Amino acid sequence: MTTDTRPLALVTGVGRTAGIGAGVARRLAAAGWDVAFTFWSAYDERMPWGAEPEAADAVAAELAGQGAATAAVEADLADPSAAAYVFDEVERRLGGVKALVMCHCESVASGLLDTGVESFDRHFAVNARATWLLIREYGRRFGGAHGTGRVIALTSDHTVGNLPYGASKAALDRITLAAAHELAHLGVTANVVNPGPVDTGWMSGELREQVTRQTPLGRLGTPLDTAHLVEFLCSPQGQWINGQLLMSNGGFG
Repeated sequence: MTTDTRPLALVTGVGRTAGIGAGVARRLAAAGWDVAFTFWSAYDERMPWGAEPEAADAVAAELAGQGAATAAVEADLADPSAAAYVFDEVERRLGGVKALVMCHCESVASGLLDTGVESFDRHFAVNARATWLLIREYGRRFGGAHGTGRVIALTSDHTVGNLPYGASKAALDRITLAAAHELAHLGVTANVVNPGPVDTGWMSGELREQVTRQTPLGRLGTPLDTAHLVEFLCSPQGQWINGQLLMSNGGFG
């Protein structure tokens, strides 16, 4: 962005230096954005890869090295009060948010027969309800010039053996795409990006080989692949892309 004042993006789900959220935050900072981001260490502690205690500081240092003002906010997005808290903190520390990029998720693989009610509800709380609450908070507070606002959410079409994740991401799609119409009076665009399978450390060797075979370009997706598309959507050149579910997956299928 080539403005006298760097615009501010809020990126959720930046808990690991290898994650898509961190890749998006780095790319936006390099493109001239200030970047606030959220993380939730307790989620990573439950996952096979484990927590990365210094990740927030490391990402913040990288962003600052690219000239960005930055703020890291730890927040459990399963808490209905978290969205307002995050925006309060970001506004207090950096000002008003122009782009909301949602990379957060709850993802615990289970199917129709073995998903528990608590897990099902938590997936919907984090992936669907928090998305709605974040977009609602953004819409209530947005004060940027008409045509400059951006809402972007990352989704997935994986459902078999991953039911609560896939179903809650489908709900995220509908919520985000509704914003393309319901926030139109603010001049805000809203889009959903499906990055396909991106290996950020969670894939087994067998799965990596399988996914590579299923992708015409013969490689796995990377956080930077997703970040380049997010950067374009956030740019003035991306203003005409609105209300879309975009597949950015190298033709995987």
